[in-house]
Amino acid sequence: MSDSHTSKSVRVRIAPSPSGHLHVGTARTAVYNWLFARHHRGTFILRIEDTDPTRSSDEMTESIKESLKWMGLDWDEGPYFQSRRMDIYHQAADRLYNEGKAYYCYCTPEELDGRRKEALAGGGAVRYDRRCRKLTDDQHAALEDKGRPKALRIAIPEKGVTTFDDLVLGQLSKDNDELDDFIILRADRRPTYNFVCAVDDADMKVTHVIRGNDHVTNTFKQVLVYQALGLPLPQFAHLPLILNKDKTKMSKRKGAVAVTDYRDQGYLPEALVNFLALLGWSPGDDREYMPTEELIAAFSLERVTAVNPVFDTDKLTWLNGEYIRAMEDNRLLALLQPIIMESGLATRLEIETRWHWMLQVARSLKERLHLLTDFTTLGAFYFRGKLEYEEKGVRKHFRQEGAAENLAALAAAFDQIPEERFDRGTTEESLRALAEKRNVKPAQLIHALRLALTGMTKGPGTFEICDILGKERCLNRIARAVEYIRSSPNF
Repeated sequence: MSDSHTSKSVRVRIAPSPSGHLHVGTARTAVYNWLFARHHRGTFILRIEDTDPTRSSDEMTESIKESLKWMGLDWDEGPYFQSRRMDIYHQAADRLYNEGKAYYCYCTPEELDGRRKEALAGGGAVRYDRRCRKLTDDQHAALEDKGRPKALRIAIPEKGVTTFDDLVLGQLSKDNDELDDFIILRADRRPTYNFVCAVDDADMKVTHVIRGNDHVTNTFKQVLVYQALGLPLPQFAHLPLILNKDKTKMSKRKGAVAVTDYRDQGYLPEALVNFLALLGWSPGDDREYMPTEELIAAFSLERVTAVNPVFDTDKLTWLNGEYIRAMEDNRLLALLQPIIMESGLATRLEIETRWHWMLQVARSLKERLHLLTDFTTLGAFYFRGKLEYEEKGVRKHFRQEGAAENLAALAAAFDQIPEERFDRGTTEESLRALAEKRNVKPAQLIHALRLALTGMTKGPGTFEICDILGKERCLNRIARAVEYIRSSPNF
């Protein structure tokens, strides 16, 4: 099947409910809609489905907008708020009633619940029995006179089949006797989800409804609304559901993490967009690292699979590291700046006045960062003089015979290097000359020096660290390491 159409006519939407933060399932749906719109130079619409005031909040609306903006998913129209469009829904509902395509139901919630329990006990289907559809005029008038609360139900065709074509799943059909005369207006005149969704998509001239395949059941109901209103159907594309590693469905209640949490954990927006795009879609080749412009150019609904993908956090983290390594140094440092400040490593003024030095620090760690937040662990040694030495490093490098003497001799050799020439080249040359003089392997001195300068056994190149720290701090840290070795028991 094809998603062919006139490019200028493409209109898609994302319609989250502001009952919680934007989670990865809805975020993936937003990514697909946005990529589809951008690929076809169409329109991406943001609609907030807030008809239920008990579950909606302004705080969550702002969180959703913030998440979309952070991901770079800019919308062309909206946000439209369903709570501000009630007149449109009421007009459409009243029209269906006046045309005999909807009817008032006077059944109380208690009555409906009792019938539901009876149906379940008898093994029957749990559907409304349409008794109010069969009321006579006199019965209807009597109930009105009593002031019985009433909901408006759509009168779906009792016979036949409801069918729609799906760009991912193919043609889907359901017998009408398996469907319900579902409520479109509650007793308080609040419209229901499936009704307003169809009315909105039609009113906003949405051409493609792209969403998770857990909405297939809803789509049958929405198709019935379209048909009752005499409106053409959009094209539907139901996306595979995202699974946890245990193959259970990812949901707000299980496994799903808010987009803002990924941001706070140190993920980049372009990495998350790239990763989410590949959860159910592929470009048709082996590419995994795909910057946004490549995704836009390659995206097609024809390559969306029906197989449910697994959310692999390890892959997302790997991809994030790839984006960090490809990033321009100044942008990387700008993104690291709030993390550095929040961790207390440096103030804004210190960062801004020492920007060139900070760039060297960021550059030295670039190959090792998988998350932006890794910086606080991997790079703290640049800022903190009093280091805690890794125990495994102490055992391996500080407890060697002659470790203190070797480091002391290295400090003396470094002290001979003029301040202006103290860099990675001269420090390496000096260390290797000392190793030959003392008849030890250079690696023995290098590992002990790294531990003295960083407190760690791994990290950037040792001589690169010397260059960045500078002569004075290197000598101070070596002196402290020598003192630590000599004053520690069992050395």
